Amino acid sequence: MSVQPKKHLGQHFLTDQNTCRKIVEQYTNFGGTNNVLEIGPGMGAITQYFLDIENIDLQVMEIDRDSVAYLQDAYPVLNGKIHSEDFLKTDLTQFFKGEPFAVVGNFPYNISSQILFHCIEYRNQIPEIMGMFQKEVAERVAEAPGSKKYGILSVLMQTYYDIEYCFTVSENVFNPPPKVKSGVIRCLRNERKQLPCNEELFKRIVKSTFNQRRKTIRNGLKVILDVQLLPEHPFLKQRAETLSVDDFIELTQLVEKADPSIV
Repeated sequence: MSVQPKKHLGQHFLTDQNTCRKIVEQYTNFGGTNNVLEIGPGMGAITQYFLDIENIDLQVMEIDRDSVAYLQDAYPVLNGKIHSEDFLKTDLTQFFKGEPFAVVGNFPYNISSQILFHCIEYRNQIPEIMGMFQKEVAERVAEAPGSKKYGILSVLMQTYYDIEYCFTVSENVFNPPPKVKSGVIRCLRNERKQLPCNEELFKRIVKSTFNQRRKTIRNGLKVILDVQLLPEHPFLKQRAETLSVDDFIELTQLVEKADPSIV
C-alpha cells in the first residue's frame, strides 16, 4: 500500500532516508518534555525515526484519509494517537493532557506560515517547533533585522522563539519534487512570558508598518492613531525592516503612552 501525493494538500513526500534521519536529529527535547506532535506525517518518512527516540510520546495529525489509513496499517504502535484533524482549526490544549509538547513535521508548504501563527497562540504549551518549510519561509522566520526577507513572520516568531536555520534540503529528495528548495529550522521558546505592552496592539503595529514597508514607521502608523500625538523619536523616521523585536515593543509602548485610549 502507498499513498499518492495530493497537490491540493501541498503534499511532497520525503524519499531520502538520510535526510529524514537528519531532520529528526534536529529535535532537542527542549524543556524536558518527551511529548511530540507531528503535523502531516504522510507515509511516516520521519515518523519512523521519531518512534526510535527513547521514552517519546508521539502523536500525529494528518488530514489526508489515505495517509491515515496507511499510518494505521504501517505503525500499529500509533493506535489511538493518529488524529484526522485540521491543525489550523484544532484546540491544542486537548493534546497531552494540557502538558507541554513539541510540534514537528515536514509541514505542508501551502499553510506553513499559518501553522506557525497557530503555534504562537499556544506558545506557552509549545517549547519547541522543529521542521521543514519552503526555504524562503524558513529563511524569513530566522532572518535578522535589516533584510528584505525580514518581515511580519520574522518579528512575531522571534518575539517568542529563538530561531536557528539548520540546513537546506534539495528538491530532489521528494515525491513529487517541489519547484523550490526547502529549509529546516528549529524554534525554541525564549524567556518572554508576557510582553511589557499590549500584545494585540503590538501585532497591529508590526503588521501595519510592514504592510507599508517602503514608508517610514510614522506613515505606517497613520492607520492606527493620529501620529501628531507621537513625540519625536528616531524610530519614526526608520522603516519596519530595521526594527528588532525589542524596538517594536518600545514602539508599542510609545504609542500606548501617546494615546492611552487605543488599548
